[in-house]
Amino acid sequence: NKGIKMGMDSISNVSQKVQDDRFKQDLKCQYDKYNQILNNVNDELSNYDDFPKELNPMQKAMGWMSIEMNTISDKSNSKIAEMMLQGTNMGIIEGRRLLNNNPSVDKNVRQILDDFVVMQEDSVETLKKYL
Repeated sequence: NKGIKMGMDSISNVSQKVQDDRFKQDLKCQYDKYNQILNNVNDELSNYDDFPKELNPMQKAMGWMSIEMNTISDKSNSKIAEMMLQGTNMGIIEGRRLLNNNPSVDKNVRQILDDFVVMQEDSVETLKKYL
């Protein structure tokens, strides 16, 4: 849940800086995929009487500040793709770590995690075009 929301928040923030329509569309597609997985996560959380957590306001502010600082002098597709790749790679690492360190996790949870990682791996390939 947290990783998905961080990704969605980053896309929302960075999309405002993107001038290239094709890049904006690719980011929107990635956002929509995150949202689809987020819905699956929220459905699964309801099976555990758990509720999705919101991002800490400080985390949101730090993410926004990082994007602002990193694009202050360079708003190129390459710079934005590089930033998005760094965040996406962190999500892949965390997702794989969760999958590898929890072999007995429920099959539905495992599928959601796997979908999350595969979606991000696909996003890496898309983002590479803009470097």
